[in-house]
Amino acid sequence: MENYFLIAIVYIIIISIVGMTLMLMDKKKAERQQWRISEKNLFIVAILGGAISMHIISKVIRHKTSKLKFVIGLPLIFVAQVGLVMYLVL
Repeated sequence: MENYFLIAIVYIIIISIVGMTLMLMDKKKAERQQWRISEKNLFIVAILGGAISMHIISKVIRHKTSKLKFVIGLPLIFVAQVGLVMYLVL
């Protein structure tokens, strides 16, 4: 059981770093008027576990903060993930 917990923690750390990196890259691409990272791909990473870190970094760097689907969507995905984990653990 302890190994599963460690694997889950490492996974969450990695997917969080990936999510934050994608948001930072998208912000830089927007500033340079380059091709952007698609919102679909950003949401895929959020669903895979990066929602809370992506929400936090979006507030810090002020990116996607005017897009309602990100302002509401990322926290909702995180709440759903917490609910799923609680359901599976309890």
